[in-house]
Amino acid sequence: MITRLLGRPISSTLLCLTLCSGTAVFGQDANTTKSTVKAADGEDQYPDLWEVDPFGGIQVYKQVNRGLDTKMTNGGVVGGRITYNPYKYLGLELWMDYSVANVTFAQSNGTIPAGLPGAGGPIPPYSFGARNWTFGFNPVWNLRPRGSKFQPYLTVGVDGIQFTPTSKAENLASQPTNIALYGAQSLNDNLQVGINFGGGVKWHFTEHLGARFDVRGLVSRNPTYDLPGGYDGGGVYIPGKTKVDGLQATLGLVFYGGESKCPPMPAAPPPPAPLPSASVNGGDGSASGAFCPGKPVTLHANISAADRKLAYAWTVNGQAQSSTTPDLTFTPSTPTSSVQVTVTDTTPPPPPLEKPKKFPVRCWVQPPAPAPVAPVTASASVTITQGAPSITSVSASPTTLTGPASACGADGVKQANLSGVAQSSACGGNLTYKWTVSEGSVANDASPNATFDASSLNFEQSAQAQSKSIVATLTVTDEAGKTATQTTNIAVNCAPQWVRLDDAIFAKNNARVNNCAKRLLIDDAASRMANGDYDIVLVGHRDTDEQERIATGRRGRKAPATGPTLDEQRVLNTAAILSGGTGTCGKVDVSRIKVDFVGTDQTSETRTGQCGTSNTQERKGSETSEADKNRRVEIYLVPHNSTVLPPAVKNAHPVPEDAVKALGCPH
Repeated sequence: MITRLLGRPISSTLLCLTLCSGTAVFGQDANTTKSTVKAADGEDQYPDLWEVDPFGGIQVYKQVNRGLDTKMTNGGVVGGRITYNPYKYLGLELWMDYSVANVTFAQSNGTIPAGLPGAGGPIPPYSFGARNWTFGFNPVWNLRPRGSKFQPYLTVGVDGIQFTPTSKAENLASQPTNIALYGAQSLNDNLQVGINFGGGVKWHFTEHLGARFDVRGLVSRNPTYDLPGGYDGGGVYIPGKTKVDGLQATLGLVFYGGESKCPPMPAAPPPPAPLPSASVNGGDGSASGAFCPGKPVTLHANISAADRKLAYAWTVNGQAQSSTTPDLTFTPSTPTSSVQVTVTDTTPPPPPLEKPKKFPVRCWVQPPAPAPVAPVTASASVTITQGAPSITSVSASPTTLTGPASACGADGVKQANLSGVAQSSACGGNLTYKWTVSEGSVANDASPNATFDASSLNFEQSAQAQSKSIVATLTVTDEAGKTATQTTNIAVNCAPQWVRLDDAIFAKNNARVNNCAKRLLIDDAASRMANGDYDIVLVGHRDTDEQERIATGRRGRKAPATGPTLDEQRVLNTAAILSGGTGTCGKVDVSRIKVDFVGTDQTSETRTGQCGTSNTQERKGSETSEADKNRRVEIYLVPHNSTVLPPAVKNAHPVPEDAVKALGCPH
């Protein structure tokens, strides 16, 4: 029986299986390159590429209601499937199963022949043991993507069924009695082609193990087992050209093979951030620039990268320096030096990304090492320079003064405080100070704070106001000899001032104006008043040894000692000489003359001048000598309408015009 199974009836089946297997293998080879490309591109990497499914279950057949109503009995089935899944939703499946399918005939054919027990009676229905070997090829349409945990599917395919009687059945069929009763001595294998269709569901327990439940219908031509195909007057037969329907339900394990989908690559460590920009400053934090000759220069590289390990490389005028720190100290040898620092990140790179323990080796792509951080540079120019000191401010307080008392009166502020603020250059060292003025004097002139005094200024005695602008200059000098100067102005004002002329001197107990005094009054005092700038003030004096009043009369006759005092009479005679207007007298307007007489008061200084000892021709009794210096009239030119009068004037008042006119022009 086994020989027959492996012989002619099996050969067609084996050929079919070989062709199908070859097609599948070719399909596998043809898809190898495609799989590799997809894997390289990071697409679907064919999880569940292969499936091996041993299964078991039940298989039932419908009765064929023709001829003797044959029926394959229901029974168990075992088998296996090999599935190749080249696409996400489509697989190709080869399968084989083995089932118990004994055959029974519901009806008998004829009566028992003579000579056999029960001759003439009906022949009992025939049955024999049989087994089915089924080989099939099915496309499988998955309703969810390949690799899904739960995957329903549909399938339809072709199959070949080897309907095989058991050896025992064949032996019984060849016995003479059975031959006489049933005529089944030709019982043998029978190969039929059929289709199957159905569906099921697969699910994963783990990545490589799962289960499968499958239900499908079976349709094939009804096997004849080489028995007669029609009624020939006796024995059993199976009508040809009929079909048999079956149903198979199985449950089995699934062993998954092939590559699963690669998980996402873990994120590579980010590359280090670029270095921030750098700058070069002086070691004291100020911007690099001008420096002192012959002195070391310290520069500092500033960069905000506290979390980095940095290396520094300095150059001066293109020549490398030994410093590898953020600071560089050197003594410039040229007027201008170009300094550059290059900052390099020497922080150790992060370790290479390691493959996680359970990450598939085939999926691992070692990330490239990050590129090193680009270095940054910064530059500075060091210029050797000797700057001059600078003066921030120069001032005077107050800025307006009054001139000297001798020329401008005793009142007013005559001193100003001078103040200067200066600072040395970076290389200048200590400063020295010197104050100078265009006129006048300065006290403490070698200090930042000095005092200007206007007392020594020269002003002309004048009826007009005068003013001088004094320039005060501060000069500062540093240790290198560099200087700076700055000035401030002070205004010194001189108010219109009175002018004192020489005194008119009189003989003892005499009020007559002698020739010397007349020249003084007419030539000097009257001529100065001609421009209208001055008024004249006369102050009369008498000596203590003189009479208070003197007698006067016509032609030498004595008159009683009454009338004006001697000092008053001297003032009136002097006013008459100035205003008489005839002969040797002047023409001064009487309203421009003021008078005062102070008796024997000699507190004011005498100024005898040329008339102190008269050396001119004088009338007898009018000569004077040194002894007559207190017998005088002080003569002052006072600016017109001025309220400032000489100290000698006690009570100035207008000239008694009638009294002066009565005197006329004295001889």
